[in-house]
Amino acid sequence: MTCVGTLVERSTRYVMLFPLPEGHTAELVRLALAKKIRALPSELRRSLTWDQGHEMAQHARFTIDTGVQVYFCDPKSPWQRGSNENTNRLLRQYLPKTTDLSAVTTSQLNAIARSLNGRPRQTLGWRSPSEAFDEAVAMTA
Repeated sequence: MTCVGTLVERSTRYVMLFPLPEGHTAELVRLALAKKIRALPSELRRSLTWDQGHEMAQHARFTIDTGVQVYFCDPKSPWQRGSNENTNRLLRQYLPKTTDLSAVTTSQLNAIARSLNGRPRQTLGWRSPSEAFDEAVAMTA
């Protein structure tokens, strides 16, 4: 079963998407997520909040590999991952549940992420996630 991984930077709502063409086993997710999260400046990758899914069974190895602490939400508490849940809802505008994800390319995922990151958000004072992210990166430099 192919999947798309979502990574949402909490303070800026900046979205990064990555393909999981071989499925979402713990090892595949760890490797893909580690690769993607390393693209963020170290100041913006201090922790990761995850649900109770089996795909983060290798969370300790992920932390060793990346230095990023993993926190788990309480069972059946999606509001503890509100930014990610909202992003998944927005992502459905581009990739409905009936979409064959095996046919979705990395380039297409990057284009979707650019579109999502360019949409102004009320929670960001009507700035886009890209604008908020740029400001956050500038503050860390």
